[in-house]
This record gives sequence, structure tokens and C-alpha cells, in this order.
Amino acid sequence: MMKQVIEYDGEAVGIVIPDNDRLRFMAVKYQVWDLDAHRFHSVDEARAAIRKLMGAQSNAPFVAQSAA
Repeated sequence: MMKQVIEYDGEAVGIVIPDNDRLRFMAVKYQVWDLDAHRFHSVDEARAAIRKLMGAQSNAPFVAQSAA
């Protein structure tokens, strides 16, 4: 797996990069800084943590893109 950009509500908020057997989240927006360096089992788990942190009620769409 390569690193992936994680977007929330159409805006890039961080990336996940492989880290041994998990994915490490690197925040690029202040709103999700509390999750910086957290390790997740999957991209979906990282997205759920972002949704929870942002207090999203509407399950805003995410877009995961491979970073070149």
C-alpha cells in the first residue's frame, strides 16, 4: 500500500502512510491535529476517527487518492 490522501467534506485533512502492520495518520489541517501520528488498522478506521473528531452528523463523503 502506498500513502493515501484523506479528504473530509472535499478538503484534504491528512495522509495515511504504511507503518509496519498499520497506517500512521499525518494531519495537514489543524482541525484534525489531535489524530496526528495515530496508527490505524485501515483507512476506514482513520476516516471514522476523523468523522468522530469533527462531529460530523451527515457522514460527509471521503475521497482517498494514491499520492504520487
